[in-house]
Amino acid sequence: MNFTYFLFFVCIVICTLIITYWAARRSKTTMQFYTAAGSLTGVQNGMAIAGDYISAASFLGIIGAIALNGYDGFLYSLGFLVSYLVVLFFVAEPVHHLGKYSLGDVICERFPSKNIRILMAIGSFIISIFYMIPQLVASGLLLRLLLDLNYSTSVLIIGSLMTVYVVFGGMIATSWVQIVKTILLMTSTFLLSLIVFSYYRWDLMTLIEEVKLGTPLGDQFFMPGHLLGSPLEMISLYIALVLGTAGLPHILIRFYTVQNAQEVRKSVLTASGIIGVFYLMTLVLGLGTAAVVGYDTLIQQDSTGNLAGPLLAKALGGDFLLAFVAAIAFTTVVAVVAGLVISATTAFSHDIYHHIIKKGKTTEKEQLRAAQLSALAIGFVSTIFALGLKNVNVTFLVSLTFIIAASSNLPVILLTIYWKKFSKAGAITGMILGLVSSITLLIIGPHAMNVNDGLFLRDPIIHLYNPGIIAIPIGFLGAIVGSYLFPSKELVDYEAFYIKAQTGIDVRSVDE
Repeated sequence: MNFTYFLFFVCIVICTLIITYWAARRSKTTMQFYTAAGSLTGVQNGMAIAGDYISAASFLGIIGAIALNGYDGFLYSLGFLVSYLVVLFFVAEPVHHLGKYSLGDVICERFPSKNIRILMAIGSFIISIFYMIPQLVASGLLLRLLLDLNYSTSVLIIGSLMTVYVVFGGMIATSWVQIVKTILLMTSTFLLSLIVFSYYRWDLMTLIEEVKLGTPLGDQFFMPGHLLGSPLEMISLYIALVLGTAGLPHILIRFYTVQNAQEVRKSVLTASGIIGVFYLMTLVLGLGTAAVVGYDTLIQQDSTGNLAGPLLAKALGGDFLLAFVAAIAFTTVVAVVAGLVISATTAFSHDIYHHIIKKGKTTEKEQLRAAQLSALAIGFVSTIFALGLKNVNVTFLVSLTFIIAASSNLPVILLTIYWKKFSKAGAITGMILGLVSSITLLIIGPHAMNVNDGLFLRDPIIHLYNPGIIAIPIGFLGAIVGSYLFPSKELVDYEAFYIKAQTGIDVRSVDE
């Protein structure tokens, strides 16, 4: 075991535990545990959102995807960035105005329903687990590289640590771990990008020529078609990436951690700026990996490409730089997983336990205990799944999560806010069809069904690697058709609801 690697790892763990201890002393109420009591500024929350969004899949998977597949790998970066326009213009402020703790609050503000709360909670659970798996996969690979531990032991260590952070620290600890992670990640990525350019004496054309020599793709490295086999695949992937962010529970509940709409806008703009700069730097690092590390070495070390960033750091700066970059990547995993666990625990303890099981009659202590127990359960389930998926590129797993979010959550959120004729039956239909269709298409697709190394050793029923182009319209159509077939019988004052969604002013209470 390399002492430098071990030292960096221990430092990261100690620092995050200190933050957790500090936060645990302040997380005494449900509002503090779920939303940090709205105490963050827009800039702080924007940094936390960026920390939540720039996952291990981004830092590790995208660099590897670019190094191995060239142009197609960078498409992930563009899709992730553009998706924040949908969040900014259509979703962020209404979610802040309508909800308190969870996405179920948003929908139930218009359609008070136990069934809707249950479905929204189930969707949050599924999305959180799907998103958590790639983070744990990446963390297992990192610890195996850093500390020479086997993959299973590494995943179990990370799974245990992430549960401790959330159970004791809540949203306050999660937010500040994410903020610190963003600062460290942007600093290290910028530093590594500068080293890549300096390695080639600041000559971009020399770097490009070395990229062509370092990859078997040669001149075709900068052309499309190496990862996405057809234009349909590319369109389908883009639809999922652009629309998926607006349906991710762990991103949307972050808008409850600020006080007003102005801070919400600052949050999104700050996050978008940080994310945009980061993804530009992943392009530099992907090119640097192809040129400095080379295709053959990368494949030999890790065929999925997930270790591209750390391997580039080692090639450019030896063990010290590798330890620094890998430790920050570990912090990335901790921050993102903590945010995911918070969203899942909120869905259970607030939507299911408080509203459904206890019918709104629980104490602060009971809700906090339910949140802590659900965090343990979510951590356990995600860890078990991650143990069997170490040979899959983590960026792919994240794209699957985006498909599910865009197919199930997004249609219901948008139509609830913006369509007057939307009904409770439409919300239930859209949610169920979006979830079922997206998961089914993923199961019968070529990633799960593969005669060589799939979860099911057989030919796929559909050949789309990214079935968002099918699943997302099904979710929207299900919601629309359900609303026409079963219109609302409740006397809902949509105009008053819409005013509250856009301004935060509840005219119904003013009239009373």
